[in-house]
Amino acid sequence: MKNKKLLSVVKYIFFLSIGLLLLWYVTKGQDYDLFFNEFKNANYYWIVFAMFCGGISHIFRTLRWNLLINSMGHKTVFSTTFYAVMIGYFANMVVPRLGEVSRCVVLHKNRKIPFNELLGTVIAERVFDMICLLLVAAFVLYFQFDFLKGFIYTYLYAPLMGKISNNFSVFILIFVAFIIIVIAFIIFIKSKSKTEDNNSFFYKIKKMLYGFSEGFRTIMLLPQKIQFLFYTVMIWAMYLLMTYLCFFAMASTSILTVSAGFTVLVMGSAGIVAPVPGGIGAYHFMVISTLVEVYNINTTSATSFAYLSHTSQGVLIGILGAVSFLAIFLQKNKSKSDV
Repeated sequence: MKNKKLLSVVKYIFFLSIGLLLLWYVTKGQDYDLFFNEFKNANYYWIVFAMFCGGISHIFRTLRWNLLINSMGHKTVFSTTFYAVMIGYFANMVVPRLGEVSRCVVLHKNRKIPFNELLGTVIAERVFDMICLLLVAAFVLYFQFDFLKGFIYTYLYAPLMGKISNNFSVFILIFVAFIIIVIAFIIFIKSKSKTEDNNSFFYKIKKMLYGFSEGFRTIMLLPQKIQFLFYTVMIWAMYLLMTYLCFFAMASTSILTVSAGFTVLVMGSAGIVAPVPGGIGAYHFMVISTLVEVYNINTTSATSFAYLSHTSQGVLIGILGAVSFLAIFLQKNKSKSDV
């Protein structure tokens, strides 16, 4: 147990260090007077508007998760689910991927819904959102290919093809080994779970995998598919507005169009999903590189924009997360006093 905790701490410090290193890299050599002037002269009405859209996206995410949970035969209320979602976002700012588990724990303890089924719905949501991100990326590539092809070739295609061509056999071996390991693991778990008791490690894994499959199955069999898709579209529309509205906060980025908003959204999202706390450093690197290399925004302005957009949403999550912690705490105390 101690070794696992130590390994978790080492991994956290490692990825945090990478994020901070990227943050230092994108900030070094900047004209700090100009950098702080950009902050000072920014129109914060647009930032607040973008934060408001961020809050709306969290509401739609709550509604979508409630839809999945209710379709599985469990009942929850909007407020508790919202608190769980925001506590999850808050946890993700501290430790990557902790939020997915945290929001399930909150709802499990407060509404007595099976944890593995909740986690299954969250994983299903994440996979669905990843598909949405890929679709948005494909949309951006299709409509802006002529504009983006130089950037894609220099930063993605050429380096990737170079590595694959030099290590093609290694890539094939790794891929085949991965498939074999996954198949062997599934067979092993199934065989062991048949002979183990209900408290065994293998039985618990089987139960967890069953919960995951139920989560995916919930989306596939969901009666309210149109409603689910509507909530999803609204979530991504709010994500786009969170990015696009921030453009107007600074004179240097106010010239950018909605199509640029889509591009920055895709690249910024790639930074957010990186295994660093809150996407720190990775988000800034991706957004700054995109603004500078693709849209010819000067480096200082691009850096200021990345800090403004990332920090504003971080502040929103911090506030809503803290309020949600307090609300859950008060709910728990109230339920204890009623007993």
